[in-house]
Amino acid sequence: MLRFRQMKSLQKFASVHANVHNHFNSECHLIDRQTYRTRRSAALAEWQNLMV
Repeated sequence: MLRFRQMKSLQKFASVHANVHNHFNSECHLIDRQTYRTRRSAALAEWQNLMV
């Protein structure tokens, strides 16, 4: 928090970080490997579409 000069910047970063973390964090220890890979591939493809 000390690196952010304004609270608004911190809030904006935290909001984006939370959304990205929730999108990519799929708790792989609870699902089988093939399902995990399929979900990761889909998430990565969606992320790459957003970056274009």
